[in-house]
Amino acid sequence: MKMNLAKLWVPSACAALLLAGAVFQAEARTVRPSPDRAFEIAVIPDTQNYLSYRHQRIQGFPFDASEIFLGQMHYVRRNLRANGGQVAFVVSVGDVWEHPSLPIDPAHEARGFRRVDSPLLDSNWGPTEQVRTFEMPLARRGYGLIAGLTPFGVAPGNHDYDAFWTDANNPPKPEMKTPDDMGVLHVGGLDNFVAVFGSQSDFFRDKPWYVASHDRGADSAQVFEAGGYRFLNIALQFDPPNASLDWAKSVIARYPGTPTILTVHNFLDNQGRRLSPRVIDSHVIDPQDNTPEMVWQKLVAPNDQIFMVLSGHNAGQAFRIDDNNAGHKVYQIMADYQDRGQTLIEHGLKPGPFLGMGDGWMRMMRFDTSRAAPLVTVRTYSTHYRAYSTDLPDYARWYKAKEKPHLSDAEFLKQDDFRFTMPDFIARFGAPGRKCRC
Repeated sequence: MKMNLAKLWVPSACAALLLAGAVFQAEARTVRPSPDRAFEIAVIPDTQNYLSYRHQRIQGFPFDASEIFLGQMHYVRRNLRANGGQVAFVVSVGDVWEHPSLPIDPAHEARGFRRVDSPLLDSNWGPTEQVRTFEMPLARRGYGLIAGLTPFGVAPGNHDYDAFWTDANNPPKPEMKTPDDMGVLHVGGLDNFVAVFGSQSDFFRDKPWYVASHDRGADSAQVFEAGGYRFLNIALQFDPPNASLDWAKSVIARYPGTPTILTVHNFLDNQGRRLSPRVIDSHVIDPQDNTPEMVWQKLVAPNDQIFMVLSGHNAGQAFRIDDNNAGHKVYQIMADYQDRGQTLIEHGLKPGPFLGMGDGWMRMMRFDTSRAAPLVTVRTYSTHYRAYSTDLPDYARWYKAKEKPHLSDAEFLKQDDFRFTMPDFIARFGAPGRKCRC
C-alpha cells in the first residue's frame, strides 16, 4: 500500500463493479489441472510494517515484525519450482520498507518543489538513517532467500523512495486530526531502491530472465516460462511518469505476442476504481506523473499484450475486469494487507491509523493453462497463521468491518478466495507450447 494514512480514505461503495456475475466464475475444485500446465505466481503485498525499524523488540515493540516478513520469504522459497513446488515467478507490488532517508530529494528541489513541515507526517514517516542501517539490509536478507532460484520482480512503492514530504503548494490544515488533513504528499529519489533492487544489484545483474530496465532499474522487466508460455512482467515505479510508460511500450514491442503482466504499486483503490486518494496523488503535484486511470488509457488499454495488472497501496482488496481497446479482457487485481492488526491485538496493542501490521497475508495465484479457457485461482495465505483465509473461522470477524463492511461474511471471503477464467487468452496468445515471437 501507500502509507497507513492514505488507506483511511474510504471511497463510496461501488461493489457492483467488483462482484459482477462474470467476475467470479466458480468451477468445481475437484478438477485436477495437467501437471505441466499448472503453475503459481507468489504476489507479495506491502511489507513496510514488517521492515519498519520501529516494529522490532530492540525499539521496545512487543515482537519482531521482521520475523513475519522473513517467514513469508521462507515460505515462498520452499514453494519455488527449484525446490519442488509450483511457484514459477515472484512479484512484489512495492512498499518494501517504511521510511525515507531525505526530507526532499535534490532533483525535485532543483525543479522548484518545496516541502513544508507536517507534524503528523514527520512524526510517523520522517527521514531516518535507520532505513539504510536496518530496513534496507532486511529487504536484502529476505529477497536473498529466493535470489538465484527464481525470476522475480519488485515495483517501487511510495515508501521506497528516498524522500516523502508534504508539498508546499498543498499544505496541511492548521489542525491536523486525521491523515487527510496532511495536505498532498509527494515522493522523490530512488537511490535507496536502486541500491537494493537496481539493474546492477546482485539480484538482477547478468540474470538472463531480467531482460530490460529503465531509470537504473526503478522500472524493470522480467520473463519467465510456465504453463506452456513465456510471460513478460513489467514493474513500474509509483505513479509512473511519461518516460516510464514510453519505456514500457518499447519493451512490449521487443516481445511481440508475449502475454504480459503489469505490476505497479498504485492502480486500483479498495472499491475497484482506478483512482488515487488526493492525499497521495502525484499528478496533483507533478503533471508528468500519471494517475492510475492515465496509466490505463496510455499504456494498458492500447497494448493488447497486457492481460493482467497487479497492484497494492490501498488497504484491502479489489478485482475488476475491463475490455481493452482490442476488445480483450484485462484482469486487474489489488491486495494490500498492511493495515491488518490481529497480531497487534494478540500482543496487547490497538491497531490504528498509524499502526498496522499485515498478519503475514499474501497472495498465491494458480494458473491452469490446460483448459480451453485458462483458469486462475486466487488464494490468500498467511505465513504467520499458516492458513488460507478460508481456513480461519474468524477471518471475516477480524477484517471485514474495516475493509468491506457492506459485504456479507461469505462475500468478504470471496474477495480473498476466488477463481476466474480467461476465455480469450488462447485466441490472443495461441495454444500452450506455441513458441512466442520473441
